[in-house]
Amino acid sequence: MRIVPLRRGSAVDREPSAADLKAIEAEWPEIEAGLAVLDAEIRALSAEGGPSVLDRRRLRRAEHRALTARELADRRSADSPEVA
Repeated sequence: MRIVPLRRGSAVDREPSAADLKAIEAEWPEIEAGLAVLDAEIRALSAEGGPSVLDRRRLRRAEHRALTARELADRRSADSPEVA
């Protein structure tokens, strides 16, 4: 996952550029999958009496979605030419 860096000397309240928004949109499946993993981990850790079978299954599925999203992002970046 790439994080769009803040530009030096830019105002904090400055709106993101079209390129910034495009980069966020391209990374959104990865971000969403990472949030699903985090949510599943929180549910498992905060489950009364320990994580259930359902909690473990939810976490495995979320981790699988995150890995798939990462693989797809890697494939897309390998297929598209880098712009320097």
